[in-house]
Amino acid sequence: MQTETLRPMFDTDEMVINMGPQHPSTHGVLRLILKLDGERVVACDPVIGYLHRGVEKLCESRDYTQIVLITDRMDYVAAATNNLGYVETIEKLMSIEVPRRARYIRTILSELQRVASHLLWLGTHAADLGALTVLLFSLRERELVLDLFEEYCGARLTYNAMRIGGQPVDVPPGWDKKVLAFCDQQEQKLPEYETLLTHNRIFVERTKDIGIISAADAIGIGLSGPPLRASGVYRDVRKDEPYAAYDEMEFDVPLGVKGDTYDRYLVRLEEFRQSLRIIRQAMPGLPEGPIMAKVPRLIKPPAGETYHAIEAPKGELGYFVVSDGKSPSPHRFRVRPPSFCNLQALPQLVKGHLVADVVALIGTIDIVLGEVDR
Repeated sequence: MQTETLRPMFDTDEMVINMGPQHPSTHGVLRLILKLDGERVVACDPVIGYLHRGVEKLCESRDYTQIVLITDRMDYVAAATNNLGYVETIEKLMSIEVPRRARYIRTILSELQRVASHLLWLGTHAADLGALTVLLFSLRERELVLDLFEEYCGARLTYNAMRIGGQPVDVPPGWDKKVLAFCDQQEQKLPEYETLLTHNRIFVERTKDIGIISAADAIGIGLSGPPLRASGVYRDVRKDEPYAAYDEMEFDVPLGVKGDTYDRYLVRLEEFRQSLRIIRQAMPGLPEGPIMAKVPRLIKPPAGETYHAIEAPKGELGYFVVSDGKSPSPHRFRVRPPSFCNLQALPQLVKGHLVADVVALIGTIDIVLGEVDR
């Protein structure tokens, strides 16, 4: 018995086109070589490397304190979590016990960063599909998060907000009330996004059953973060390997069922609520005490190597650092960035869909090319 093969849409040769690297919907300098049969994508080959960052080698020529500032420049829309992953790696290498108050502040900053990152994702993803109003709404709320970061550390994009051993500054007077007020305001705005998108016929048709990836395939590719959880895989570093103060927080890990673009949207939408839930626990429960452990002025970890991962907004962000015990700079510095690993799923996601769906599928995995080309 012969198996039925997919018939071509047109009686013509397949066509190869470039989408990008300057295409506005590629979320950075990304080039996709698409092989098309009419409007249907037969194959996709992502081409990266246009930014030529060299961050890892740069970090090997800087001392451990200076590297905090460089980590900001990878996923530049989630700089605080980049800082956290790195400083905790060095603290693990040096066996430094971070004060409890500092761990709580880190948790609050990380969840505020998750909200800010997801807001930018929501707005740009919706705009790619034609819903420009959602972009205006999400940027309106994101500005409020950036105001909070600016009041805490003086910056709105690249924060340099953490130090090896703790925090550089304590929370400003009255900042806790502003954070909790923002949580209340953000929770009131979430139904607005849902009204505009969740049951919107056009949005649903553009996202449901588009880019389905099974749990087994997601694990095999190395997906992490919301794209992995949308396929029904229970994996969240905050739960599985708690860091900062997450072991003291109660929150749920939202999961999808189908693993399509719509599920990935729903998972991130629920993550908004869980982030607000964590902040509301950590802010009133902020313990008294110091915000910085005793660390040497010139940091030289003992000889050895370590890997440490956190749950960044886009997925598992890991740092691998090797110290020779003599130099104030890492002997080897390596990053496991979620954007780079999640981008591997794109060829499988777009296969068999239309060119117009490619735009939705780039947005659904939420990449930043500064992290891909680190």
